[in-house]
Amino acid sequence: MTYYLTTPYAHRMRRLMQQMMEPEWENQERQAFIPMDVKAEDDAYVVTALVPGIKADDLSIQIVNETLTIQGELKNERDENANYLLSERPSGKFNRSLTMPEPLDASKVEAEIENGILTLRIPKAEEAKPKTIKVITK
Repeated sequence: MTYYLTTPYAHRMRRLMQQMMEPEWENQERQAFIPMDVKAEDDAYVVTALVPGIKADDLSIQIVNETLTIQGELKNERDENANYLLSERPSGKFNRSLTMPEPLDASKVEAEIENGILTLRIPKAEEAKPKTIKVITK
């Protein structure tokens, strides 16, 4: 029996390798990837994303209906004259969009960055929350 193990980055790395083989690779703008977790709670979604070295002012977070979009840029200063033996730190612009299964309440979102981790608490819209209906006996 054969098992195949994949990581969240496997698809991204395969696509990156294909792009590197293209002749215009040198002229392409680098794009970075930020890994995210999304946790559903009864009344909200909690989104955590790795954004190392990014300041709050350098992030753009938008919510439209059920869609969350996070944009920014990972900046990595590299010395053009240096002879790097290894250069793995990501750099470039990133843009992540997620569509949640229920409408969101953008007016009550809480966002914070601590130690390179962005945490968003996004409440579900009132119409998305479960309602309890009381039955009256006559």
